[in-house]
Amino acid sequence: MTDPAFAPRDADSRPLWLVAQGGDGPVWPAGIDPAFPRAAGFAAKAGQVCLLPGPQGVAGALFGLGRTAAPGDRPPRERFVLAKAAEALPEGAWHLAEMPQAFDAAQGALGWLFAQYRFDRYKTADAPRARLVCPAGADADALLAMAAGEYLARDLINTPASDLGPAELEQAARDLAARHGAAVAVTQGADLARDFPMIHAVGRAAASGREPRLIDLRFPGDGPAVTLVGKGVCFDTGGLDIKPASSMGLMKKDMGGAANVLGLAETLARMGRAGGLRVLIPAVENSVGPDSIRPGDVLTSRKGLTVEVNNTDAEGRLVLADALALAAEEAPALLVSMATLTGAARVALGPDLPPFFCDDEAAAEALFRAGREAADPIWRMPFWEPYETMIEPAIADLDNAPGGGFAGAITAALFLRRFTEGARVYAHFDIYGWQPTPAPGRPKGGVGQGMRAILAALPRIV
Repeated sequence: MTDPAFAPRDADSRPLWLVAQGGDGPVWPAGIDPAFPRAAGFAAKAGQVCLLPGPQGVAGALFGLGRTAAPGDRPPRERFVLAKAAEALPEGAWHLAEMPQAFDAAQGALGWLFAQYRFDRYKTADAPRARLVCPAGADADALLAMAAGEYLARDLINTPASDLGPAELEQAARDLAARHGAAVAVTQGADLARDFPMIHAVGRAAASGREPRLIDLRFPGDGPAVTLVGKGVCFDTGGLDIKPASSMGLMKKDMGGAANVLGLAETLARMGRAGGLRVLIPAVENSVGPDSIRPGDVLTSRKGLTVEVNNTDAEGRLVLADALALAAEEAPALLVSMATLTGAARVALGPDLPPFFCDDEAAAEALFRAGREAADPIWRMPFWEPYETMIEPAIADLDNAPGGGFAGAITAALFLRRFTEGARVYAHFDIYGWQPTPAPGRPKGGVGQGMRAILAALPRIV
């Protein structure tokens, strides 16, 4: 993983003026003669760049912000617009010379760091060479920690299943633990059958060397009892209820929940806030083979609840259930699950806005507000009690895939909630983990979702 970087504070940097649009056109910064940028067609549109000439070449630049939002306005149409400057400016160090009062310089700097990311494991991909001097008043270490967590999540999601199976996901957790002095315990293969029977059942058909496992990562030190659980399905064929090819193409990202909780753990550790943190990852490959679970099978979970498997492609909630049951036994102050769980969530909110579920009103409000503040939007959906009957089949305690096609994200969340008794606050995030088209600071491919919202909300919840 390549670390993000700012230019040194004492670097010989060129000025970058951020220009907003007012009612009559650009709001020109003090000391800027508008004659040249006007002649060059600069109108301060969002992402527009105007290089300013000097005696020795480029002396500085103007960057358009478009119409900036005032505090309390609706969220802007485009996040991290300053990331476009990282892509467009010439190589070298740059500093923010002047900006509108409403502009969040720290958030802009984070977007610039995000724009530096490239996934270059399989081919050369040149990253932008323009570097930003961290703006005055912004916490450079915190921004770099957030960017590093995002990079880790993206790297993991972008890696194909041929190079990232359960064993490699375990190694990623071990590498993180080695960087930050954490401990790792792993239960693997047949050893899962007694204590984590649903993780074992989902992953037991995988080929030799890709056995299922539960990864348990603990950070030393005192801190609030927070446990993060991430879905680690390294590839999902759908099992015997096999997916069509059109639905299988992106299934390398079905471990996006695991990638996100590891990314968040990386950020917390770099910020010195990981004391007492626990991370649980059920890592499996949902494969087709002689030992695959079958539609109609009934499994007994770690908690003792029985589950009728009415669709082997609803495997994520099965592996998460055993991990959540283990987590809840310690009664954490906050228990979070993150998973690329349902297509229903994408139908409801699209790829850019993941839903989250939380019964605690104060915690839910803290998460929602933190998401807006951190440019990491999330949207609350309900644990709708009347739908509980939809996950209760005739012959077992729970149904992993209720029929009818309605409220799929909610019924999945209700299923998971059954395994969280004991946790003071439980929040579930149904993420997508993928950027389908390039956006500022977010190239096409794996992407973190909800990590910074949780990070910012933690002090308000625990």
